[in-house]
Amino acid sequence: MNIRSLRIFVYVMEEGTLARAAERMHLSQSAASRQLVLLEQEFDVTLFSRAQKRLIPTPEAEKFYPEALSLLAQIDELPGVFGQMRKDVRPPLRIVSQTRIANGLVLPSIAEFTTAHPDQPVKLEIMLRRDLARRIMHQKFDVCVSALPLPVEKLEPIPLGAATLCIAVARNHPLAARPVLGPRDLGNVPYIALDETTVLRRLIDREVLGLPKPACEVSVGNAAYRLVHQGLGFAFADPVSLDPELADGIALVPWERKLTIDFGYFVAGRKETEHASHTLGRILQRQFRLKSG
Repeated sequence: MNIRSLRIFVYVMEEGTLARAAERMHLSQSAASRQLVLLEQEFDVTLFSRAQKRLIPTPEAEKFYPEALSLLAQIDELPGVFGQMRKDVRPPLRIVSQTRIANGLVLPSIAEFTTAHPDQPVKLEIMLRRDLARRIMHQKFDVCVSALPLPVEKLEPIPLGAATLCIAVARNHPLAARPVLGPRDLGNVPYIALDETTVLRRLIDREVLGLPKPACEVSVGNAAYRLVHQGLGFAFADPVSLDPELADGIALVPWERKLTIDFGYFVAGRKETEHASHTLGRILQRQFRLKSG
């Protein structure tokens, strides 16, 4: 198999056009097109239907895409493997975290892990949940921590548990002393919401009626919590995701109806980091139990 043809295929799938794929490979469009044709001829398959200047992925291309990513990930790992062999040092434990739980769960877990295992290097990447699936498909991680479910069929998550959603208000807000809150209590309080691409927002829109229209929409929970901390309104939050540095200034008041969001982690590590991955996993589980109460 021609590796260049494989890369062109993946880039077309990711970029949507042959022109942008060719640009990433520093090839002319005609040269990139020839590489695609070679790949199709080699395996006697049609990967794209040609409609004028557009390339439309066939069902075969959609099925082949995750496998192509996996193959390229393994190939791209080879220089690192030989580099680690030459250096004779431990490879880093590669952790990928959803933004929502990075500060509240993942960073405290990493702190506990590195205290107990100072010789194990750690590499953390934090990204929005919608970007995690592609990262997982590229297999450039050892441990991935996220809300569930993720649109990736190949990996089975290890459950961490369900976090109960509450209403977050500033500690000195009049509603902070309430034993429970519902939509009728929040009509005059600005609603700080996550945007509609997030799992949490979709859950709230589906399950909760009578909320005021969002006064402010943000893409990550950390931004919402900081606005709440400054007394600018309320947000939905859970004790697992709340930043520890903001916890003293924010009250989490139970919502009148129990709503939960599930979290878990995926382990897809190399043999060199398998033990460290599972060790971190146990720490994540313990930290989750402590924070979720």
